[in-house]
Amino acid sequence: MRWVEQNVTAEETDALPGLARLNNLVRSVRTPEFAGMVFHEILAKSALNRVPGQSRMPFGWTINPFRGCSHACVYCFARPTHTYLALDSGHDFDSQVIVKVNVAEVLQREVHKPTWGRHPVALGTNTDPYQRAEGRYALMPGILDALAGSGTPLSVLTKGTLLRRDLPLLADAAEQVPVDIAMSIAIFDDGLQQSIEPGTPTTSARLATVSAARAAGLDCAVFMIPILPYLTDSVAHLDEALGRIRAAGATSVMYAGLHLRPGVKEWFLLWLEREHPELVERYTRLYPGTAAYAPKEYRNWLAARIAPLIRKHGLERGEEDPATGGVRSRALRPRELAAAIPSFAPTPQPMLF
Repeated sequence: MRWVEQNVTAEETDALPGLARLNNLVRSVRTPEFAGMVFHEILAKSALNRVPGQSRMPFGWTINPFRGCSHACVYCFARPTHTYLALDSGHDFDSQVIVKVNVAEVLQREVHKPTWGRHPVALGTNTDPYQRAEGRYALMPGILDALAGSGTPLSVLTKGTLLRRDLPLLADAAEQVPVDIAMSIAIFDDGLQQSIEPGTPTTSARLATVSAARAAGLDCAVFMIPILPYLTDSVAHLDEALGRIRAAGATSVMYAGLHLRPGVKEWFLLWLEREHPELVERYTRLYPGTAAYAPKEYRNWLAARIAPLIRKHGLERGEEDPATGGVRSRALRPRELAAAIPSFAPTPQPMLF
């Protein structure tokens, strides 16, 4: 693995306990409570990642405390990022997790620089900040404290019910800065959910987390992403899903069809051949060659099917961002203003984002 390219050679007085000299790879950890997994603890040189200007994302900055994810979602679009570390995008992505153990301390320094423009920051855009390892490493409380304490708006997208641990922190943060929370819940068939998202909390547990967020006084959206062709796009499935989301108290829903970029498609098709061989031919027609998106005809068909159901359950999304087609988030809305404020750009770290 290319850890050598990330070496940090400077000595720091606030090094982690027992470490006088910082090296990027601190240690690799195996533990019985996470059987079959390896956690590679590293010392990050930067915490904030700037989104390329040409991106259509409605946010300009992200933080990813982890790389790789124990959720093991077969369809996860972030899988190919593991290949940058000479790891594979299949099993390695699920079982070899990189942990930025000093991310909160680095972030504190970055957001308190006078040149930081308090740009909105998104968490959960690549891998999940509340995956199981967060229960061991507890990185998010420090991250939330650094962002809120510096006046930086933030958003969190997660499948992890560990979010409940930090609801008091998020409620406090929302008193200081705009905060958006969204729970990712795409599969409402329990057997299918455990097959395609084997490391995630159950759908019921995630819906209960939505309810807990609402009880804490926080808005909470649900991302029904991805909707799987021929598996979760029936009227019956969508209607039941939206009814359960509404009953949990969610404030809105966003949806999108399945995205199969190279490095993800191969892993997904292996799963499909094993679990639903009768659908392989239909999927290869829908996603031919290197095509990552279903054709426009399918996307229009899905929109026509789900839009009336979203209205029926009172889960219409908020103000649309014309640049992205997505919801114009309360936390992310200041991006237009922030773009006019000079900001520092951390030294590019292509291996640590």
